[in-house]
Amino acid sequence: MKKLNLHKAEEQLVSSGLKLFTASDLMVMFGVEKRAAGAFISYNVKKGAFLRFKAGLFGLKNNLPSEYAIANRLYFPSYISLDTALSYYSLIPETVYTITSVTPKPTREFEVNGRAFDYRRIKKQAFTGYIPKEIHGETVYIATPEKAVADFLYFVSLGKRKYNDRLKFDKIDSSQLRKHQDLFKK
Repeated sequence: MKKLNLHKAEEQLVSSGLKLFTASDLMVMFGVEKRAAGAFISYNVKKGAFLRFKAGLFGLKNNLPSEYAIANRLYFPSYISLDTALSYYSLIPETVYTITSVTPKPTREFEVNGRAFDYRRIKKQAFTGYIPKEIHGETVYIATPEKAVADFLYFVSLGKRKYNDRLKFDKIDSSQLRKHQDLFKK
């Protein structure tokens, strides 16, 4: 039976670029049984070497992914949108403290490591208009500026968000915005 070693696990996880991992990842990486991988993870969560993001999803305490990368993996499928994307693209002047995403799955909220992650449900046909983007050295899925505005206006129309009169419409392509808004009408 193979034995897992924290130092080797850290080295392997860092060198492979895995900032978020599961027991299955360790099973494949080290050729160990699921029970051994689970026990190793539990032990190292208790010791403080690993952080638990949600059931089955972990990270190295000394090699944490960006909050955007966490948001993409915490509740899948999802992409960064709404207030977070609007702030990222400087379409609103406010600082955003909750990481907001949209998903075709039911609405959920998580708190991880003192940070709130908010997922809002949108229609499946509107789950588009996002791109892979390199942010903080990691590739994350984020709405285009126009899609972030369309998502935001959709939730305003439902009464689930307040309209922000400081939204900078002059920075977006209005024809792209209309295309994305049409997805919510189907």
